[in-house]
Amino acid sequence: MIMKERLKQHLRTALETCYREDTLHSGLYPEIFLEVPGHAEHGDFATNVALTLARDEKKAPRKIAEALAAALGKGDGLWSRIEVAGPGFINFYLNRRCWYGVLDEVVRHGADYGRSRIGEGKRVQLEFVSANPTGPLHIGHGRGAATGDAVASVLQAAGYEVQREYYINDAGNQMNTLGRSLFLRYRELLGEVIAFPADCYQGDYLRDLAKEVVDAEGARYLDLPEAEAVGYFARYGGDKILAGIDADLKSFGVHFDDWYSEQSLYDRGAVDRGIAVLKERGLTYEEDGALWFRTTDFGDDKDRVLKRSNGVTTYFASDVAYHKEKFERGFDMVVDVWGADHHGYVPRMKAVLAGLGQDPESLQVILVQLVNLLRGGSQVAMSTRSGEFVTLREVVDEVGRDACRFFFLMRRSDSQLDFDLELAKQQNAENPVYYVQYAHARVCSINRNAAEQKVAVPGLGEVDFDRLVLDEELDLARLLSRYPETIEGAAGNFEPHRVTFYLQELAAQFHSYYNRQRVLIDDMETSRARLYLVNCVRIVLENALRVLGISAPEQM
Repeated sequence: MIMKERLKQHLRTALETCYREDTLHSGLYPEIFLEVPGHAEHGDFATNVALTLARDEKKAPRKIAEALAAALGKGDGLWSRIEVAGPGFINFYLNRRCWYGVLDEVVRHGADYGRSRIGEGKRVQLEFVSANPTGPLHIGHGRGAATGDAVASVLQAAGYEVQREYYINDAGNQMNTLGRSLFLRYRELLGEVIAFPADCYQGDYLRDLAKEVVDAEGARYLDLPEAEAVGYFARYGGDKILAGIDADLKSFGVHFDDWYSEQSLYDRGAVDRGIAVLKERGLTYEEDGALWFRTTDFGDDKDRVLKRSNGVTTYFASDVAYHKEKFERGFDMVVDVWGADHHGYVPRMKAVLAGLGQDPESLQVILVQLVNLLRGGSQVAMSTRSGEFVTLREVVDEVGRDACRFFFLMRRSDSQLDFDLELAKQQNAENPVYYVQYAHARVCSINRNAAEQKVAVPGLGEVDFDRLVLDEELDLARLLSRYPETIEGAAGNFEPHRVTFYLQELAAQFHSYYNRQRVLIDDMETSRARLYLVNCVRIVLENALRVLGISAPEQM
């Protein structure tokens, strides 16, 4: 159990005691918050629960804190002392041996240490990447992929049932543009001089696709009516590009449970049904020949068009149908990962849910900011307009999957990210992913040295914790105890960078300990206790890296 939860349980029991003994009278059980004080002299944890009860108790918070402290007693040895401080804070000074009990929790649960059940098995649909099948993935898509996949993993670790989904934008004008662009490159390869339109896709990948068709089919598509040829090239190009996207994502360690086609919504009449529901609810109106959804009724800044005056439905209409179907599939919560340029889309999608009778808060949107690609501190030129842009595949090939994923997850997703390619390749402490993985490899090296000296890694109940007398050892145990709440915080806030930050802190503390202290010394019992401690560090490093989709190498 997380240390904070144990303390909260004791505080709830103390409240029961106070109410039973009539030292407190409100009968309330407020939510209990525990924080780590800014100064060590104020204890390991502090709570303000007495201050939150003061109004209802009609009593000074310090008096309430004193009553609770008396009811808390000795806490079965969990703390060495309790102090009432300031206006009514309760400070807990935990028993040193209690912290080392965390090590047994790590060993007992192993690969499951840090997992929790706060999600209570709720079903979450997480849609991410969803790049148009009109070109290869670029590094911005890569950051979205790493973020979405890591969010899914932390949610699973917190007890949610998660489905990863890729929404294929295979309906609409962009597919026609792809077909035209590819058909023009095809004609160009067959000798026709083409003045390539600015509104077509420009990338060299189109020449490669066109060459495949020329090599396999020759000039046969020149004889087709242009609309038919464009339709063929749209389907061919879309299928090929989507297959490449799938391959790139798999090599990046991202696997989807479902690939959901936008076109299928039209084919099954789902878009029309979604519009019909809004009409039935009296939430639409016609103006200038177009059909509008009154999103301003639900906090949007202006109403949105569902169907244009020419009878063609908008992207927004298919998004209505798609999100309607998400909840019809039985998900309790839907999480969308979007580029930060879509921030204005959030209020209208919340309005959609409200209009459909769904709680708007059951949709959560994670915004992912741009990536600034650097090489040795200098900006790498990147231009999608010219068609020459840095792809995810190129970056993964250069720096490796692990470094790529770690760097993408080093900041909040809604803040811009500087990604230095040269730094990501360095094999020293300056490179954060190397520094973290090296901590894991170092423990594995210690284990190999121990085996050579015929010293086995101890199991549960085989360690004398009194041999761990150093403050550095206690600090490591304290930090290991924080991992479960790190996972819960990352899941509850959709912020996988919290795990990345935690890993860097744990690696730094371990390396500091390793550089100052020898694990294997002449005193066998101290060696065994230290070996137990560093292997707990190894377990947590591996667990946290796994959540981020990053390997934990045994040698580097």
